[in-house]
Amino acid sequence: MPTVLRFDGLRVIVYPNDHRPAHVHVKGASGEAVFVLNCPNGPPTLRETFGLSRTELNRVENELAGAVATLCAEWRRIHGRI
Repeated sequence: MPTVLRFDGLRVIVYPNDHRPAHVHVKGASGEAVFVLNCPNGPPTLRETFGLSRTELNRVENELAGAVATLCAEWRRIHGRI
């Protein structure tokens, strides 16, 4: 399971055998969230969450928005398509 980004104790993961649309799983000690990337320009949108607070989700969303081009490129590298 490729971790494509780390920040504030969270891991951003793209699973190799996952489905479209392009999305990432964000995992931390307190929970997990899934964000659709909306490639190529974003912004990422929350699809679902388990255990992360609204404050954490806002922080994650902002971090992902700043890295959306890189995350879309990683999805493309792993899956060969968007």
